[in-house]
Amino acid sequence: MAGRLDHVILPGSTIGVLGGGQLGRMMALAGRAMGYRFITLDPTPDAPCGQVADEQIVAAYDDAEAARKLAERSDVITYEFENVDAGVADMLMRTSYVPQGSSLLYTTQHRLREKRAVEAAGVKVAPYRPIASEHELREAVRQFGTPCVLKTATGGYDGKGQWVIRSEAEIGEAYAVLSRAGTELVLEQFIRFEKELSVIAARSPRGEVKAFPVAENIHVDNILHLSIVPARVSGDVRERAERMAIRIAESMQVIGLIAVEMFLTPDGELYVNELAPRPHNSGHYTMEACRTSQFEQHVRAVCNLPLGPVDLLTPVVMANILGEHVPPLLDWMAQEDGLPEGVAAKVHLYGKHEAKAKRKMGHVNLLTDDVERAIRWVEQSPIWNVTA
Repeated sequence: MAGRLDHVILPGSTIGVLGGGQLGRMMALAGRAMGYRFITLDPTPDAPCGQVADEQIVAAYDDAEAARKLAERSDVITYEFENVDAGVADMLMRTSYVPQGSSLLYTTQHRLREKRAVEAAGVKVAPYRPIASEHELREAVRQFGTPCVLKTATGGYDGKGQWVIRSEAEIGEAYAVLSRAGTELVLEQFIRFEKELSVIAARSPRGEVKAFPVAENIHVDNILHLSIVPARVSGDVRERAERMAIRIAESMQVIGLIAVEMFLTPDGELYVNELAPRPHNSGHYTMEACRTSQFEQHVRAVCNLPLGPVDLLTPVVMANILGEHVPPLLDWMAQEDGLPEGVAAKVHLYGKHEAKAKRKMGHVNLLTDDVERAIRWVEQSPIWNVTA
């Protein structure tokens, strides 16, 4: 596909979005600034993307008739999360322009297919084995040792659909619980990592590829808490991580964005943990800290415009706002006192109606000349020091 200049979708056109969550919302806000119109399909009335789009079709993601309506009103269709029904995406490919296609969804919706695709790109993943029975699980646990991680091959996010097996005594229960999902299982060797990193790469139909700066990610209860950029790793590690993401984007012929989550081990090895074929939570820092945000870049890629520059304008710490953080955040916004010198806070709230505990409700980008200072402020702030 390298070099293709057809299917350039110019501003004034309508972009259809499968999914109406916060990623679609921020994509639409970026695209509207460029002159695009948006229509979204989501089962939740007044969804975050629907609030800023020109129109929302309220229907289930696997509603083929609703998807056809989306296609009729769109010049190009994209998706904002990978659990969109791949069959619907495949149907839309036959009737409309879906530059991301359905094959990337098919691959990344299934952990075993995803791991094989990463390996085919010449990039390391943690050693793994497919698991079809409790007997196979016991054999694999003996091979990898404990701890090791049992995961469902499909579904699961923010730590759901997985079980860290810490002793052989847990094998039976772990298999019984996760096998209820009715999907294949995969056991991964536990990687003792020093840091969790991610890189978001963009690729367009014309074959242009760019990678955003590496983010260092800190999770709490398996949910992303902080993304720190520049990542506090060596320049060599940053270069290798960006090259790995670009290699995956090219090998899998990605159109749009792909987020590549990685583990860095104490001896400097990088292993890919997961992929996400869309804008990603760990890329929200780009909204103010880079010359082009991940959301504008995604629009540029699926519309086959030249990709924007990805230079980092300022160090930044992105902090997630979960449901339990909303009340203290709103209290703080009324005053905005206590920010250290050299730190500017940019607040993004997603328009979700119910602030449930552990639910992602927004994020704050802390633009700073010193990431350690910004991290200390987060650690001391009453916004994040609450009990769900």
